Amino acid sequence: MPQGLLHLLAWLSPGFPTGAFAYSHGLEWDVESGDINDGNSLRTWLTDVLTHGSGRNDAILLRHAHRSAHDPAGLEQLAELATAVAPSRERHAETLDQGTAFLRAARAWACPSLPSPVAYPIAVGALAGWHGIDEHLTAAACLQAFASNLISAAVRLVPLGQTAGLQVLAAIEPTVLRVANDTATATCDDLGGCVFRTDLATMRHETQYTRLFRS
Repeated sequence: MPQGLLHLLAWLSPGFPTGAFAYSHGLEWDVESGDINDGNSLRTWLTDVLTHGSGRNDAILLRHAHRSAHDPAGLEQLAELATAVAPSRERHAETLDQGTAFLRAARAWACPSLPSPVAYPIAVGALAGWHGIDEHLTAAACLQAFASNLISAAVRLVPLGQTAGLQVLAAIEPTVLRVANDTATATCDDLGGCVFRTDLATMRHETQYTRLFRS
């Protein structure tokens, strides 16, 4: 078994201490507003976020960080870009807090030089590139982990049963693979999104009366 696969399984495990369980990516407000109330609406929301929102953007940033793993100046520029494209205060904190925690935990392995704080996709992409792990495998695995964490949040928030959550996870696998494939040739000029309601959700979450999550 390739050692790189073992690295990815460890780094992207729910047990890896990035604090991802504390963030809902705006999903908590979407549940409160009624936009997400069952497995079908969750699947639609996730598909949009992966295809047209932060899922796609993070995959592009991750891929370029992977290619720049041995270029400190390039990584610094990518880190600044990743910070700048966060559409709200909570999304900004979400990516920087998780990225910095990821890098701190990953010191058990050899790590490239990265600025701190650093956005999550930059940290994961750079570390995978530094260890020579396949770029496409890393992008697909990170997208899958991202979706899985949000489904876990929905299981608690909707509430959604574990079986329904797993059905959503299985149903979006083609989307994960498609986004991973589509971002293979994307440049940083291709960053952007059109999921405005999910971006607004993260802004409205800041003043939501009752909250379980930090975003």
